[in-house]
Amino acid sequence: MTSDTSNANNTGGTDNAGDTGDAITLRSVSRRYGSGDNAVTALDQVSLGFPKGTFTAVMGPSGSGKSTLLQCAAGLDRPTSGSVLLAGTELTGLSETKLTLLRRERVGFVFQSFNLLPSLTAEQNVALPLRLAGRRVPKSRVRDVLRQVGLGERARHRPTELSGGQQQRVALARALITRPEVLFGDEPTGALDSRTGREVLTLLRAMVDDQGQTTVMVTHDPVAASYADRVVFLVDGRVNDELASASPDAIAARMTELETSPRTGTDTAPRTGTATDTTPQTRPATYTTPRIRPATGTEPAPRTGSGPRPTPQPETLPC
Repeated sequence: MTSDTSNANNTGGTDNAGDTGDAITLRSVSRRYGSGDNAVTALDQVSLGFPKGTFTAVMGPSGSGKSTLLQCAAGLDRPTSGSVLLAGTELTGLSETKLTLLRRERVGFVFQSFNLLPSLTAEQNVALPLRLAGRRVPKSRVRDVLRQVGLGERARHRPTELSGGQQQRVALARALITRPEVLFGDEPTGALDSRTGREVLTLLRAMVDDQGQTTVMVTHDPVAASYADRVVFLVDGRVNDELASASPDAIAARMTELETSPRTGTDTAPRTGTATDTTPQTRPATYTTPRIRPATGTEPAPRTGSGPRPTPQPETLPC
């Protein structure tokens, strides 16, 4: 069932959200927590598509709904209204048992915390999702996935014997062992140093380019977002903007606008109006008078001599 979703709010890049072009589709998804006066709207009528074989970064100010969007899209949370489809499968109507099976078999997750079991080796951690599902895991498959993330020689090492970047690679291999249709990352490089983070991002990018892996990543880092094919910006639970193949500078500039906009309220004049923009530039000229006037009242002789002093002093006293 693929009814028309090409409404004005759809910024997913396709007019047939839910058809074969999208791995994940959100249709008018809202998520509210609480009720009455205490209700909080985390997502507000979001319609968005994530095309297959693409890399999408989701950004926005704190509290904009990024993590909630990821959780609803991945079936970790149920929307209050609207629908979520994974390659045409409606998630919102599934039972908890079926949702669990779907997440286990068709979706992969990588989080900021590596969530590795310290008593297990790298290969045992990678195989864990399939073992929990009661499936036998060929060791060759586990080794292949570890080699894919550059850890073929670390299969028997435990997490404490691995660096942070290597642990995140193990977590990535664990997410890929099921060959997921969509890989979700929630700040996957947030706990890594810049160099190691770039290595993980390069891996994510290569998986999209070489294997057609659909990837959706929430991040605060403009450099991390620049590895994506597009960046979707959320503000107050709504899709605010979108950039395609953007540079870190362009992404950072857009994020700065979004971060500063709430402080100025809904009025856009402080950001775009030329009249308000010129005010700060003219203020230094007007401020120079008050700065000089107190000095002329306290140090009349040293600054200009006794001759000119009587003229400015009457001006400063009424002020």
